Amino acid sequence: MSDQPLLSRLDLNLLVALDALLTERSVTRAAERLHLSQPALSASLARLRTHFNDQILARRGNTYELTPLALRLTEHTTTALEAARRVFESQATWSPRDSTREFSIYGSDYGFATIGSEVSRLAAEAAPGVRFRFMLHNPAIVDDALNRLRSADGMVIPHGYLVDLPYADLWRDGWVVVASESNEQVGDELTMDVLGALPWVFTYQSRTAFTSAARQLQQLGIEPHIEAVVESFLALPHFIAGTNRLGLIQAGLAHVAESVPGVRTLEAPFDATPVVNALWWHPVHGRDPEHAWMRGIFEQAAASVSNRPTSVVSQPA
Repeated sequence: MSDQPLLSRLDLNLLVALDALLTERSVTRAAERLHLSQPALSASLARLRTHFNDQILARRGNTYELTPLALRLTEHTTTALEAARRVFESQATWSPRDSTREFSIYGSDYGFATIGSEVSRLAAEAAPGVRFRFMLHNPAIVDDALNRLRSADGMVIPHGYLVDLPYADLWRDGWVVVASESNEQVGDELTMDVLGALPWVFTYQSRTAFTSAARQLQQLGIEPHIEAVVESFLALPHFIAGTNRLGLIQAGLAHVAESVPGVRTLEAPFDATPVVNALWWHPVHGRDPEHAWMRGIFEQAAASVSNRPTSVVSQPA
Protein backbone atom coordinates (compact mmCIF):
# COMPACT_ATOMS: atom_id res chain seq x y z
CA MET A 1 0.00 0.00 0.00
CA SER A 2 1.21 3.52 -0.83
CA ASP A 3 2.56 5.52 2.06
CA GLN A 4 1.04 8.66 0.56
CA PRO A 5 -2.02 9.96 2.45
CA LEU A 6 -5.31 8.95 0.90
CA LEU A 7 -7.43 11.81 -0.41
CA SER A 8 -10.32 10.66 1.76
CA ARG A 9 -8.17 11.29 4.84
CA LEU A 10 -7.40 14.87 3.90
CA ASP A 11 -9.44 17.87 4.99
CA LEU A 12 -10.08 19.75 1.76
CA ASN A 13 -10.82 22.88 3.79
CA LEU A 14 -7.05 23.07 4.17
CA LEU A 15 -6.87 23.84 0.45
CA VAL A 16 -8.90 27.01 1.02
CA ALA A 17 -6.67 27.99 3.94
CA LEU A 18 -3.52 27.25 1.92
CA ASP A 19 -4.70 29.42 -0.96
CA ALA A 20 -5.42 32.35 1.36
CA LEU A 21 -2.05 31.99 3.11
CA LEU A 22 -0.15 31.81 -0.17
CA THR A 23 -2.00 34.83 -1.54
CA GLU A 24 -1.88 37.06 1.53
CA ARG A 25 1.47 35.84 2.93
CA SER A 26 0.14 36.69 6.37
CA VAL A 27 -1.88 34.68 8.88
CA THR A 28 -3.71 37.81 10.01
CA ARG A 29 -4.73 38.96 6.53
CA ALA A 30 -5.59 35.40 5.44
CA ALA A 31 -7.83 34.99 8.49
CA GLU A 32 -9.59 38.27 7.69
CA ARG A 33 -10.07 37.19 4.09
CA LEU A 34 -11.70 33.91 5.17
CA HIS A 35 -13.63 35.51 8.05
CA LEU A 36 -11.91 33.21 10.55
CA SER A 37 -10.19 33.89 13.83
CA GLN A 38 -6.41 34.12 13.77
CA PRO A 39 -5.99 31.10 16.12
CA ALA A 40 -8.18 28.99 13.82
CA LEU A 41 -6.07 29.81 10.77
CA SER A 42 -2.86 29.33 12.74
CA ALA A 43 -4.08 25.82 13.54
CA SER A 44 -4.66 25.20 9.82
CA LEU A 45 -1.15 26.47 9.06
CA ALA A 46 0.26 24.07 11.65
CA ARG A 47 -1.52 21.15 9.99
CA LEU A 48 -0.27 22.24 6.56
CA ARG A 49 3.29 22.44 7.88
CA THR A 50 2.99 18.93 9.24
CA HIS A 51 1.52 17.59 6.00
CA PHE A 52 4.17 19.15 3.74
CA ASN A 53 7.00 18.96 6.27
CA ASP A 54 7.72 22.57 5.33
CA GLN A 55 7.25 25.95 7.02
CA ILE A 56 5.14 27.34 4.09
CA LEU A 57 5.50 30.82 5.63
CA ALA A 58 8.94 31.65 6.98
CA ARG A 59 9.54 34.70 9.15
CA ARG A 60 12.03 37.23 7.81
CA GLY A 61 12.37 40.04 10.32
CA ASN A 62 8.92 41.56 10.79
CA THR A 63 7.41 39.92 7.70
CA TYR A 64 6.74 36.45 6.33
CA GLU A 65 8.04 35.04 3.06
CA LEU A 66 6.90 32.01 1.10
CA THR A 67 9.28 29.07 1.16
CA PRO A 68 10.48 27.63 -2.18
CA LEU A 69 7.91 24.83 -1.84
CA ALA A 70 5.14 27.35 -1.14
CA LEU A 71 6.07 29.28 -4.26
CA ARG A 72 5.73 26.09 -6.30
CA LEU A 73 2.37 25.37 -4.68
CA THR A 74 0.89 28.78 -5.49
CA GLU A 75 -0.29 28.06 -9.02
CA HIS A 76 -1.29 24.46 -8.29
CA THR A 77 -3.46 25.60 -5.39
CA THR A 78 -5.37 28.11 -7.51
CA THR A 79 -5.95 25.49 -10.20
CA ALA A 80 -7.09 22.89 -7.67
CA LEU A 81 -9.55 25.29 -6.04
CA GLU A 82 -11.02 26.26 -9.39
CA ALA A 83 -11.39 22.59 -10.35
CA ALA A 84 -13.11 21.82 -7.04
CA ARG A 85 -15.44 24.77 -7.52
CA ARG A 86 -16.42 23.50 -10.97
CA VAL A 87 -17.11 20.02 -9.60
CA PHE A 88 -19.52 21.25 -6.94
CA GLU A 89 -21.18 23.83 -9.21
CA SER A 90 -22.11 21.13 -11.75
CA GLN A 91 -25.80 20.40 -12.02
CA ALA A 92 -27.82 17.53 -13.46
CA THR A 93 -29.95 20.03 -15.36
CA TRP A 94 -28.79 23.48 -16.40
CA SER A 95 -30.65 26.46 -17.76
CA PRO A 96 -28.79 29.53 -19.10
CA ARG A 97 -31.59 31.75 -17.82
CA ASP A 98 -31.05 30.55 -14.24
CA SER A 99 -27.27 30.25 -14.29
CA THR A 100 -24.91 32.55 -12.40
CA ARG A 101 -21.72 30.97 -13.73
CA GLU A 102 -18.66 33.03 -14.55
CA PHE A 103 -16.70 32.00 -17.66
CA SER A 104 -13.04 33.02 -17.78
CA ILE A 105 -11.43 33.60 -21.19
CA TYR A 106 -7.83 34.45 -22.08
CA GLY A 107 -7.11 36.55 -25.15
CA SER A 108 -5.59 39.71 -26.58
CA ASP A 109 -7.17 43.16 -26.60
CA TYR A 110 -7.88 42.55 -30.31
CA GLY A 111 -9.89 39.44 -29.48
CA PHE A 112 -11.79 41.20 -26.71
CA ALA A 113 -12.53 44.31 -28.82
CA THR A 114 -13.92 42.16 -31.62
CA ILE A 115 -15.53 38.89 -30.56
CA GLY A 116 -15.35 39.44 -26.79
CA SER A 117 -17.71 42.40 -26.82
CA GLU A 118 -20.16 40.52 -29.02
CA VAL A 119 -20.02 37.41 -26.81
CA SER A 120 -20.81 39.55 -23.78
CA ARG A 121 -23.79 41.14 -25.53
CA LEU A 122 -25.25 37.84 -26.74
CA ALA A 123 -24.76 36.15 -23.38
CA ALA A 124 -26.49 39.01 -21.54
CA GLU A 125 -29.56 38.50 -23.74
CA ALA A 126 -29.71 34.71 -23.31
CA ALA A 127 -28.44 34.34 -19.74
CA PRO A 128 -28.63 37.58 -17.72
CA GLY A 129 -27.04 35.97 -14.65
CA VAL A 130 -23.97 34.67 -16.50
CA ARG A 131 -20.77 36.68 -16.36
CA PHE A 132 -17.63 36.61 -18.50
CA ARG A 133 -14.16 37.46 -17.20
CA PHE A 134 -11.86 38.40 -20.09
CA MET A 135 -8.20 38.13 -19.08
CA LEU A 136 -5.26 39.35 -21.17
CA HIS A 137 -2.85 36.60 -22.05
CA ASN A 138 0.91 37.03 -22.35
CA PRO A 139 3.68 34.85 -23.81
CA ALA A 140 4.12 32.93 -20.54
CA ILE A 141 0.40 32.09 -20.37
CA VAL A 142 0.31 30.99 -24.01
CA ASP A 143 3.38 28.79 -23.51
CA ASP A 144 1.67 27.18 -20.50
CA ALA A 145 -1.77 26.98 -22.10
CA LEU A 146 -2.35 23.28 -21.32
CA ASN A 147 -2.11 23.94 -17.58
CA ARG A 148 -3.78 27.38 -17.66
CA LEU A 149 -6.82 26.06 -19.49
CA ARG A 150 -7.50 23.51 -16.76
CA SER A 151 -8.81 26.34 -14.61
CA ALA A 152 -9.98 28.74 -17.34
CA ASP A 153 -12.73 28.16 -19.87
CA GLY A 154 -10.93 29.10 -23.04
CA MET A 155 -8.40 31.12 -24.96
CA VAL A 156 -9.08 33.18 -28.07
CA ILE A 157 -5.96 33.05 -30.20
CA PRO A 158 -5.17 32.39 -33.89
CA HIS A 159 -3.90 29.08 -35.16
CA GLY A 160 -0.15 28.64 -35.00
CA TYR A 161 0.45 28.93 -31.27
CA LEU A 162 -1.38 26.01 -29.62
CA VAL A 163 -1.43 22.31 -30.47
CA ASP A 164 -3.14 19.17 -29.18
CA LEU A 165 -6.11 21.04 -27.73
CA PRO A 166 -9.74 21.06 -28.91
CA TYR A 167 -10.80 24.24 -30.69
CA ALA A 168 -13.55 25.89 -32.71
CA ASP A 169 -12.67 28.16 -35.63
CA LEU A 170 -14.32 31.54 -35.25
CA TRP A 171 -13.48 34.13 -37.90
CA ARG A 172 -10.79 34.99 -40.44
CA ASP A 173 -9.12 38.38 -40.57
CA GLY A 174 -6.57 40.10 -42.78
CA TRP A 175 -3.86 42.66 -42.10
CA VAL A 176 -3.39 46.35 -42.85
CA VAL A 177 -0.40 48.63 -42.40
CA VAL A 178 -0.73 51.57 -40.01
CA ALA A 179 1.06 54.81 -40.86
CA SER A 180 1.00 58.44 -39.78
CA GLU A 181 -0.76 60.91 -42.06
CA SER A 182 2.27 63.17 -41.66
CA ASN A 183 4.69 60.50 -42.92
CA GLU A 184 5.88 61.99 -46.22
CA GLN A 185 7.65 58.77 -47.23
CA VAL A 186 4.32 56.96 -47.50
CA GLY A 187 2.18 57.76 -50.52
CA ASP A 188 -1.18 56.41 -51.58
CA GLU A 189 0.33 52.95 -51.93
CA LEU A 190 3.11 51.18 -50.07
CA THR A 191 6.08 49.42 -51.63
CA MET A 192 8.34 46.72 -50.26
CA ASP A 193 11.24 49.20 -50.39
CA VAL A 194 9.37 51.56 -48.07
CA LEU A 195 8.62 48.69 -45.66
CA GLY A 196 12.32 47.93 -45.48
CA ALA A 197 13.43 51.55 -45.10
CA LEU A 198 11.14 52.83 -42.35
CA PRO A 199 11.19 51.95 -38.64
CA TRP A 200 8.46 49.80 -37.09
CA VAL A 201 6.34 49.29 -34.02
CA PHE A 202 5.74 45.57 -33.44
CA THR A 203 3.34 43.71 -31.20
CA TYR A 204 4.68 40.66 -29.34
CA GLN A 205 8.22 40.26 -30.61
CA SER A 206 10.00 37.23 -29.17
CA ARG A 207 10.95 33.70 -30.15
CA THR A 208 7.54 32.30 -29.27
CA ALA A 209 5.36 35.44 -29.40
CA PHE A 210 4.86 37.12 -32.75
CA THR A 211 2.24 37.92 -35.36
CA SER A 212 2.05 35.94 -38.57
CA ALA A 213 2.29 39.06 -40.74
CA ALA A 214 5.42 40.29 -38.97
CA ARG A 215 7.02 36.87 -39.36
CA GLN A 216 6.03 36.91 -43.04
CA LEU A 217 7.90 40.19 -43.54
CA GLN A 218 11.09 38.50 -42.41
CA GLN A 219 10.40 35.51 -44.63
CA LEU A 220 10.16 37.92 -47.57
CA GLY A 221 13.68 39.18 -46.86
CA ILE A 222 12.85 42.31 -44.86
CA GLU A 223 14.46 42.65 -41.43
CA PRO A 224 12.47 45.51 -39.89
CA HIS A 225 14.18 48.11 -37.73
CA ILE A 226 11.97 47.90 -34.61
CA GLU A 227 11.86 51.05 -32.49
CA ALA A 228 9.16 49.90 -30.06
CA VAL A 229 7.40 46.71 -29.00
CA VAL A 230 3.94 46.97 -27.42
CA GLU A 231 1.83 44.04 -26.27
CA SER A 232 -1.41 45.73 -27.29
CA PHE A 233 -2.98 46.01 -30.73
CA LEU A 234 -5.25 48.83 -29.60
CA ALA A 235 -2.33 50.90 -28.32
CA LEU A 236 -0.16 50.42 -31.42
CA PRO A 237 -1.58 53.36 -33.46
CA HIS A 238 -0.66 55.79 -30.65
CA PHE A 239 3.00 54.81 -31.10
CA ILE A 240 2.78 55.65 -34.82
CA ALA A 241 0.89 58.96 -34.88
CA GLY A 242 3.23 61.84 -35.70
CA THR A 243 6.21 59.58 -36.51
CA ASN A 244 7.65 57.88 -39.59
CA ARG A 245 7.00 54.44 -38.08
CA LEU A 246 4.87 51.69 -39.54
CA GLY A 247 2.85 48.97 -37.85
CA LEU A 248 0.70 45.97 -38.69
CA ILE A 249 -2.79 45.52 -37.33
CA GLN A 250 -5.71 43.22 -38.08
CA ALA A 251 -8.16 44.58 -40.65
CA GLY A 252 -10.93 44.16 -38.12
CA LEU A 253 -9.30 46.92 -36.07
CA ALA A 254 -8.68 49.28 -39.00
CA HIS A 255 -11.53 51.55 -37.93
CA VAL A 256 -10.11 51.68 -34.41
CA ALA A 257 -6.67 52.67 -35.71
CA GLU A 258 -8.16 55.34 -37.96
CA SER A 259 -10.02 56.84 -35.01
CA VAL A 260 -6.64 57.92 -33.60
CA PRO A 261 -5.95 61.47 -34.86
CA GLY A 262 -3.28 61.61 -37.57
CA VAL A 263 -3.30 57.87 -38.35
CA ARG A 264 -4.36 56.03 -41.50
CA THR A 265 -4.29 52.43 -42.72
CA LEU A 266 -3.15 51.07 -46.08
CA GLU A 267 -3.15 47.73 -47.83
CA ALA A 268 0.10 45.80 -47.50
CA PRO A 269 2.21 45.48 -50.69
CA PHE A 270 2.45 41.72 -50.13
CA ASP A 271 -0.13 38.99 -49.86
CA ALA A 272 -0.35 38.88 -46.08
CA THR A 273 -1.48 35.50 -44.79
CA PRO A 274 -4.79 35.97 -42.96
CA VAL A 275 -5.22 34.91 -39.36
CA VAL A 276 -7.77 32.23 -38.47
CA ASN A 277 -8.96 33.07 -34.98
CA ALA A 278 -10.17 30.19 -32.82
CA LEU A 279 -11.45 29.41 -29.34
CA TRP A 280 -9.31 26.78 -27.60
CA TRP A 281 -10.14 24.86 -24.43
CA HIS A 282 -8.92 21.98 -22.29
CA PRO A 283 -10.38 18.50 -22.97
CA VAL A 284 -11.67 18.39 -19.37
CA HIS A 285 -14.44 20.79 -20.44
CA GLY A 286 -15.56 18.70 -23.40
CA ARG A 287 -18.70 17.17 -21.82
CA ASP A 288 -19.68 20.17 -19.73
CA PRO A 289 -23.12 21.35 -21.00
CA GLU A 290 -22.49 24.87 -19.70
CA HIS A 291 -19.20 25.03 -21.55
CA ALA A 292 -20.89 23.71 -24.70
CA TRP A 293 -23.43 26.54 -24.40
CA MET A 294 -20.59 29.04 -24.06
CA ARG A 295 -18.90 27.67 -27.19
CA GLY A 296 -22.17 28.13 -29.04
CA ILE A 297 -22.29 31.77 -27.96
CA PHE A 298 -18.78 32.27 -29.36
CA GLU A 299 -19.82 30.71 -32.67
CA GLN A 300 -22.84 33.01 -32.87
CA ALA A 301 -20.63 35.99 -32.10
CA ALA A 302 -18.13 34.92 -34.77
CA ALA A 303 -20.83 35.00 -37.43
CA SER A 304 -21.69 38.55 -36.38
CA VAL A 305 -18.05 39.68 -36.34
CA SER A 306 -17.45 38.23 -39.81
CA ASN A 307 -20.30 40.30 -41.21
CA ARG A 308 -19.31 43.64 -39.69
CA PRO A 309 -18.81 46.27 -42.42
CA THR A 310 -15.83 47.72 -40.49
CA SER A 311 -13.85 44.50 -41.06
CA VAL A 312 -13.31 45.24 -44.74
CA VAL A 313 -10.72 42.51 -45.28
CA SER A 314 -12.33 40.06 -42.87
CA GLN A 315 -14.02 36.91 -44.13
CA PRO A 316 -15.82 34.03 -42.43
CA ALA A 317 -13.50 31.20 -41.38
